[in-house]
Amino acid sequence: MFENLILVGLGNPGARYESTRHNLGFVVVDAIARRHRLEWKPAGPARSYQRANLELSSVRVVLLKPQTYMNLSGDAIIEFRASTPFRSQDLLVVVDDIALPLGSLRLRKQGSDGGHNGLGSIIESIGTTRFPRLRLGVGPVPAEMDPADFVLEPFLDDEMDVARRMIRAAVRCVDAVVSDGYERAMGRFNTVPGDSESG
Repeated sequence: MFENLILVGLGNPGARYESTRHNLGFVVVDAIARRHRLEWKPAGPARSYQRANLELSSVRVVLLKPQTYMNLSGDAIIEFRASTPFRSQDLLVVVDDIALPLGSLRLRKQGSDGGHNGLGSIIESIGTTRFPRLRLGVGPVPAEMDPADFVLEPFLDDEMDVARRMIRAAVRCVDAVVSDGYERAMGRFNTVPGDSESG
C-alpha cells in the first residue's frame, strides 16, 4: 500500500465549462470534497491550482484542481511539486475519455495520453507516463461532430442518469484504491455500462 495520494481532477476553470464532458475530473474531486466537507483553497505562487487535504484509511490525500486550463495542466502539477515533492506513482489523475463509451471506467497504473491534452501536458511536464489515471467514458463522438467541440458541450438530458452513476462509481473507485490498492480496484471498477459496479 502507499502513504500518500495526489488526486488530480482535470478540467477547465470558469462557469462556461462547469457542466461540460471535459470537466468530469473536476466533478469527481468536487464530489469527494463535498462528501468530506472539504474547502478548496487557491494555492501556489501563481494560484495555478486549488487544493484540499484529506486522510482516508491512514493515507494522506491531497485533492488538486489545476486552474491553468486543460492544455496546461502540467504547469499546475509542476508548481505543486515545487512545494510538495512526490513520486509520479503517487499521482492519480481523473479524466474524461472519448474513446470509452459513456458510463465506462478504466483505471490504469500507467499509459499514454490517449490523445487527451490534459494528460499530455502532465506527461510532458513530469517527464514520464508512469502514473495512474482513472478515465471516465464520454463517447462515442457523433460522426458529424468535432471531438474538441463535443467534449466542451454538456451532457444531453438522456445521458445524465448514466453520467451520474459513472461519477458515483468513480468516487467509490478512488475509495477502493486507497483501501485495497490498484489491482483490486481495477478488478472491481474497470467496467462497461450496465455492469454492477457502474451503477
